[in-house]
Amino acid sequence: MQRGGLPEDAVVLSAAELADLQDRLFQLRCAAEDVVTAARDGASAAELIGLAEAIEISAKGLERLR
Repeated sequence: MQRGGLPEDAVVLSAAELADLQDRLFQLRCAAEDVVTAARDGASAAELIGLAEAIEISAKGLERLR
């Protein structure tokens, strides 16, 4: 069943919410790229753990919309 032309399970975001989500996804991608770069450059396990923790924090923030 549709309401107002949208499927019942549709999710609607405002332009501001979409922009925020895109910003947070960009931050997550950059954090992942940092891990790849560090690993290729021979970073220590401690450094890689720190970078991976940054990804974890970023991903947790994406689990919910603000």
